[in-house]
Amino acid sequence: MVADENVIKIKHDILYEVAKLAFAGTLEEKRDQIPYEMITGPTPKFRCCIYREREIIRQRIRLAEGKAPGSEDDGNIIQVISSACEDCPISSYTVTENCQNCMGKACIHACKFQAITPGKYRSHIEASKCKECGQCAKACPYNAIAHLVRPCKFACPVDAITYDEYGLSVIDKDKCIRCGQCIHSCPFGAIGTKSSIVPVIDALKTGKRVYAMAAPATEGQYGADITMASWKQAMTELGFTDFYDVGLGGDMTAASEAEEWSEAYREGEKKVTSCCPAFVNLVRMHYPQLAECISDTVSPMCAVSRMIKAMDPDAVTVFIGPCTAKKSEITDRQIEGNADYVLTYSEIHAIMRAKNIELQPCASEGQTASVYGKRFANAGGVSDAVLQSMRESGETVQVKVCRANGAVECKKMLTLLKIGRLPGDFIEGMACEGGCVGGPNAHQDQVTCRRSRERLMGDADDRGIHENLRNYDMSGFSMMTES
Repeated sequence: MVADENVIKIKHDILYEVAKLAFAGTLEEKRDQIPYEMITGPTPKFRCCIYREREIIRQRIRLAEGKAPGSEDDGNIIQVISSACEDCPISSYTVTENCQNCMGKACIHACKFQAITPGKYRSHIEASKCKECGQCAKACPYNAIAHLVRPCKFACPVDAITYDEYGLSVIDKDKCIRCGQCIHSCPFGAIGTKSSIVPVIDALKTGKRVYAMAAPATEGQYGADITMASWKQAMTELGFTDFYDVGLGGDMTAASEAEEWSEAYREGEKKVTSCCPAFVNLVRMHYPQLAECISDTVSPMCAVSRMIKAMDPDAVTVFIGPCTAKKSEITDRQIEGNADYVLTYSEIHAIMRAKNIELQPCASEGQTASVYGKRFANAGGVSDAVLQSMRESGETVQVKVCRANGAVECKKMLTLLKIGRLPGDFIEGMACEGGCVGGPNAHQDQVTCRRSRERLMGDADDRGIHENLRNYDMSGFSMMTES
C-alpha cells in the first residue's frame, strides 16, 4: 500500500513547519500563517479551492500539535480530517452506464428505503436515503449497480469505519485497534494520527535528559549503510542524552516470555504475545474473553524505557519506529515506566530536518542486541527469540507456536483459540503483514528493507540472548505489566 506522493509531501512539510516553529519558540505566534505560506493561491493545487486546501492544512497542524483536527476529540490517536474526507464519494452504491433504464425497475422495487428513483437515462440513488443494504445491486438484471468500498473502510481489519449522514468517515474508537492501515490507504490523506513532536522538542529545548529508543525495524529502513550507530550520531547531534537499540528490549522480552511459556505449557494454559500493541488491542477489544491469555511480559519498548528510568529516574524516553499502535500503548494503557512519547519515522525526520541534521553512513559499533532481539521486527521473529531463550535455559518442553502474520491471520487464530480448536500452544500475533517492518509508517518497502536488513544482520555476531543480557543490569526493574 503506497500513499500518493503529494499526500506524503504535504504531511511531511506540515510536520517540518511545526517542528521549525516549535524550536524557534514562535509556534503560537506564527501557526496561523502556515496555511497561507503553503497554499499561496490564487489557484488551487489539488482541491476545489484554496480555502479547502488551507483548512486541511489547519487541521493537519492541529494533529501535528497532538490535538484532534476538529473541536471534538474522542481520545483516539487516529483521527479523520473532515475537510479532506469530504472529497470522497458519498454513496458506496452507484448506478453505472450499464443501466438500461428498463421497465421492470427491479432496483427500485427492491429498495425498502425509497432511495432509488427513475431518471431520464438511468436510475438514481439518493445518498442521504441509501442504507447500503445492497438489495438494489442484487436485484439488477444487468449488474449495473456497483458497490464502491472506500479504501479506508476496505483496509480496516475490524470494521471500525462507518459513515455519518454527510458521508464523512467515522472511526469507532471502541473497535479501532490503532493499527493505522486506514491512514495510507486514503488517497485524499483524510486520516492521520496525533503527533508528539511539540512536547519532544520542548523537552529537548528545556535541557531535560531525553533518551531516544529506535525500534528493531529501523535497521534496513534507510539502506545497509545506515546503522544504529548512524542513528546514535544523529540523535546525539539533535540533543538527546543517549540512544538505545530496542532490539535489546527484544532480548529482555524473549527471556521473560520464555519463562511464562514454560510455566503456562506445564499448566496447560494458552498464551498470546504482548509486544504488538495492535494485536493486544485486537484481543482486548474484539476477543475480551481471551484477555487473560495475553502475556504479562512488557513490550521491548517498555523494557528499554524501564531500564533507562531505573538508571536515570528523571529520564524522558522517546520511542522511534514505524508503528502507529505504539502511540496507543502509552496513551490507552498506562503501564508504569513505559515510553513517554512515540514518534514515527516521518515525525523524527521533521525534527531532524528542522535542525538540518541527516542520517550519515556509519560502521556498526558494539552490538547491544542479539540477532534474535533484532529480528523481533520480522513476522515470526518473536517466537523464534522466545524458543531460542527456552533452549538456552535448558528447557526441554516442545511447544508449538501458531504464527499469525497480519490482522486477518490474527483474527483466525484468535477465533480458533476462542472455540478451543487452536492447533498449538501459543500465538505470536503481528497485526502488520511481515511484522513491524511492514508497519504503516515504514520508510521503505519490505522487499528493499529485507535486503538491507540481511546485509546488516550478516555483520552482527551470533551471541545468544542470555549471553547478551549478562552485559546489562536488570535488577532495578521488572519485566511484568503490573509493576
